[in-house]
Amino acid sequence: MKKIIILLVVAGMILGVLGANSNLLPSFSKQSTAGDSSAERAFENRQSDIQVRGTGVVTLIFPDDNIGSRHQKFILKLLSGQTLLISHNIDLAPRLDSLSTGDTVEFYGEYEWNAKGGVVHWTHQDPRGKHVGGWLKHNGSTYQ
Repeated sequence: MKKIIILLVVAGMILGVLGANSNLLPSFSKQSTAGDSSAERAFENRQSDIQVRGTGVVTLIFPDDNIGSRHQKFILKLLSGQTLLISHNIDLAPRLDSLSTGDTVEFYGEYEWNAKGGVVHWTHQDPRGKHVGGWLKHNGSTYQ
């Protein structure tokens, strides 16, 4: 019993240190889960046109959509199990060229509800300055 208590105390100390430096946290930290819940709530409530933030793992990458404004599209799976289509405008922001399935991507953008989990777009800055700017983070780089 004494060994279990010591182990729990040490684990708590490690988590406390990691919590003080979020760069050391794994992809699905408490901070990420909180952001994921905003997309989860939006999906459950069939909401659209709201800003969401979260982290997910790439499960599928589509060919670029080159009709009209060009978009890089891929599916993220959140820790909750929800999937999201990310539609990233590559006419206004850099493309994630090194993106692969299994990669972790953090996102901030506008959520649109659909029955498959939803779409996140506006993952870039608005050149007119009228819309909240979004971004994607992948492998230490921010795309906006």
